[in-house]
Amino acid sequence: MNTYELMLIINPQISDAEIGEAVEKAKKILTDEKAEVLAEDRLGRKKFSHAVGKNRDGFYVYMKVKAAPESVKAINHSLKLQETILRAMMMKASAEQPVKKA
Repeated sequence: MNTYELMLIINPQISDAEIGEAVEKAKKILTDEKAEVLAEDRLGRKKFSHAVGKNRDGFYVYMKVKAAPESVKAINHSLKLQETILRAMMMKASAEQPVKKA
């Protein structure tokens, strides 16, 4: 299992409760693919340098995840199918960064 960094950008036009639900759905997708969430940081709303669809900003969520390399493609696909998630990007974490527990 490798360590990955996952960045989610969630639609800012939904309520804070719905943002929490979107994060929990993302975590469920990860656990369904036998991945483990090591750390989570809700970074809040940030402006985009250019519009994504009709949105000029988004709610950013960072997660550090331990997952099998063969499950990364399925995780990315499932996250991109979520209506509330504007963008999802998962990449391998560099080895020198320490992992903080969630």
